[in-house]
Amino acid sequence: MAENKDYIITSTGDGSVNISEDVIAIIAWEAMREVEGFGGPAAGIPGDLAELIGRRSASRGVRIVKEEASVSVEVYITVRFGYSVTKVSRDIQEAVSKAVQDMTGVPVSAVNVSVTGIAFEKAKQA
Repeated sequence: MAENKDYIITSTGDGSVNISEDVIAIIAWEAMREVEGFGGPAAGIPGDLAELIGRRSASRGVRIVKEEASVSVEVYITVRFGYSVTKVSRDIQEAVSKAVQDMTGVPVSAVNVSVTGIAFEKAKQA
């Protein structure tokens, strides 16, 4: 197993459960994809997310921050043109929080959504 910083570790009476931060990021990504109006990952992801994108393309635009007894999730997205930015953002917060908690049992303290652009549908060529 790699360093502890890459895993969320929960102890049980029978031992421990180690969940990779990448697994949580992929769960968050898949939950976002189900939200109507989600346009995709943000272009030009800020700072240290570039490393995350290089490691796992399926979790691009998602950053997991490990806290004492929970995690917070930071997502950087675009919203499809014509959809309410605030509604899509709230729906993503709810979907990500529910999916991560349901699938891992790890409490989610916050889902911070940064909308960095609008996604337009590509015109179909005849």
